[in-house]
Amino acid sequence: MKTFEYKIAALGVLALLILPSVAMVAQEKPPVDVEGATVATDKTPAAAASGDGLRKESQNPIANLISVPFQENPDFGIGSANRVQNVLNIQPVIPFSLGEKWNLITRWITPIIYQPLPVAPPEQLTGVSGLGDINPSFIFSPKKSKVIRGAGITAFVPTATNTTYLGQGKLSLGPTVVVLYQPAHRTLGLLTNNYWSVAGHSDQNKPAVNQFLLQYFINYNMKKGYYLTVQPTVAANWRARVLTSGLCPWEAD
Repeated sequence: MKTFEYKIAALGVLALLILPSVAMVAQEKPPVDVEGATVATDKTPAAAASGDGLRKESQNPIANLISVPFQENPDFGIGSANRVQNVLNIQPVIPFSLGEKWNLITRWITPIIYQPLPVAPPEQLTGVSGLGDINPSFIFSPKKSKVIRGAGITAFVPTATNTTYLGQGKLSLGPTVVVLYQPAHRTLGLLTNNYWSVAGHSDQNKPAVNQFLLQYFINYNMKKGYYLTVQPTVAANWRARVLTSGLCPWEAD
């Protein structure tokens, strides 16, 4: 019963985060000219009027531009049978204007996960698929700056359809920072955050959370809309156990 009540409370928190965003989006419709083309205004930047400008805006995770990127992440060599995990991240970015100097950028990462699982013989290997924990971020960014930057709050909401295998079972919060620079033909940036669990399951199978993430990205823009990108991700679990028996940390159970 406590688990059911906890999930209802988590869904209530998620609704409070989503509803204001939906209402503000409904109020901000971009103007169009007599031919139906979108007109650039202070809320729809002129950069979006050109292909190169739109491409750079789409590469900026805190751009003043509504976008819905999809990111496919296969991970090989899972378990003793070397199976493949797959995570599809749906990452809508929705900006809001806060006066003349600031934007509020909302970024929602919704993971769709397939997690391979070994089962005891004579059963065949199987897996679990479903929704993972949704990761919303709320970032404040100045409208005018040579170096694009922003800072705010990121959260993990326990929305996983299978708490045992697809989620952390915790409501977690923490700071997030984004910095990027866009010289000619390039986008150079850095996104980092750290979050801690503040509520959730207290059993041993769902320990407290203290995790760090750093992702830097380098894009090189070519002709006809093509570009090359490198986006390594560095993650750390500050609460992971490290064995002293000579094994490397990543070999520990």
